[in-house]
Amino acid sequence: MSKRRALVSVSNKDGIVEFVQALVEQGFEVVSTGGTSKALQEAGIPVIGISEVTGFPEILNGRVKTLHPNIHSGLLAMREREEHQKQLADHNISPIDLVVVNLYPFKETIAKPDCTFADAIENIDIGGPSMLRAAAKNHQHVTVVVDPTDYQTVIDEFSKGDVTLETKQRLAAKVFRHTAAYDALIAEYLTEAVGEAEPETFTVTYERKQGLRYGENPHQKATFYKKPLADESSIASANQLHGKELSYNNIHDADAALAIVKEFTEPAVVAVKHMNPCGVGTGKTIGEAYGRAYEADSVSIFGGIVAANREIDEATALKMKEIFLEIIIAPSFTQEALDVLTAKKNLRLLTVPMNKQEQPEAMLTSIHGGLLVQEEDHFGLDDATVSIPTDRKPTDAEWEALKLAWKVVKHVKSNAIVLTNGLMTVGVGAGQMNRVGAADIAITQASERIEGAVLGSDAFFPMGDTVELAGKAGVTAIIQPGGSIRDEESIEMANKYGIAMVMTGVRHFKH
Repeated sequence: MSKRRALVSVSNKDGIVEFVQALVEQGFEVVSTGGTSKALQEAGIPVIGISEVTGFPEILNGRVKTLHPNIHSGLLAMREREEHQKQLADHNISPIDLVVVNLYPFKETIAKPDCTFADAIENIDIGGPSMLRAAAKNHQHVTVVVDPTDYQTVIDEFSKGDVTLETKQRLAAKVFRHTAAYDALIAEYLTEAVGEAEPETFTVTYERKQGLRYGENPHQKATFYKKPLADESSIASANQLHGKELSYNNIHDADAALAIVKEFTEPAVVAVKHMNPCGVGTGKTIGEAYGRAYEADSVSIFGGIVAANREIDEATALKMKEIFLEIIIAPSFTQEALDVLTAKKNLRLLTVPMNKQEQPEAMLTSIHGGLLVQEEDHFGLDDATVSIPTDRKPTDAEWEALKLAWKVVKHVKSNAIVLTNGLMTVGVGAGQMNRVGAADIAITQASERIEGAVLGSDAFFPMGDTVELAGKAGVTAIIQPGGSIRDEESIEMANKYGIAMVMTGVRHFKH
């Protein structure tokens, strides 16, 4: 009986020497290429060079070495078909029983800051995916391994005779996921490079980060996946210092909190509940900012997610410890702050760098049977063409308050109304079916703090009733997109109550 044959060609050489040594001890002969062959030979493992099998040298700087009938016939031949076995014998081709291949490091290459387009192209593997796909197609007869974590399973099963069909099928499925993800990353890179805005197919890939206990509700299964090259400043790349694992809702809310706090350059703290900010505070110090975020809604912050854009110090940590919080996100924590906060066993502490330049990326929203893709809403007040149609213009203090309202309202579920006093939010009306209802909630929440506050609206007022409600409550300035056919009605109402109204020409719906 002829020896079983393994073809080994790996970019990631972790554990490969030990794995192949175990194969040789179980009677395998090993065919290998280039750097893998060299590493195995240096370890004293007998290796058959790929050129000995193909009868053809590796050429084009290694671009062509395994793309040969002697290789692919050995991979694709079906053992139970006599004509396949006869053709192998006629052409003196040995069947291949095991393929161990992983691919050129395309992801790692394009992650390098100095990566050129030529570097990226040169790290697109051709022969590797071809061998993997061929072996995976013929998995009934060929065991195919792409992941070093599967080495031990394969060795254990070969030691009992052969790898089970169940394992072969599982490994083949992993191969096709691997090559699909590899090609998706290449497609994404090239699509961006040529500036194709709406490709005819949209293929993206994500890597499993962790399993989750459940989704939004306990009866829903869920998993957390991460982009292969996720921004360092994203929740997907956050470093968890303390606390139990994040839940589905934790991750969703933490992402929302982080997006809001990144709007600010001055010290700021954001508290989020159910994807909406319940309190936003700014100050000269992070402790001052946290105090205002807490004061903004001291009821809703309980059990919330808090994000800060400055290091958390001991004094701030002591204030945070007084209430139940699910998560605290910050660029860093002093050791004294960690000593305070880690005393709470279940409190999650995450660090995320806040000074990193984010790369723009598409926002994906799944619908039943489809996917919606859009740009992120990075449009700020500095990008807008601002007009002030009212008799009164905002004071300097009102302008600062309006800027705060505009930064926050774009992150509140529509219909959205935000009231601020320049240092903090005092009222948030979120996710209402009409704008007057959202304003009424925000005004009620603000209570006695409403006098002299300003109002931000994520979309235009369809009529003057919201402005009238705000004027009667004591609001002195409003910022809104404008663009309604009844804008004049809102302007007249603002003038009636002495309100300064700013129109941005840009709406910020958030569904």
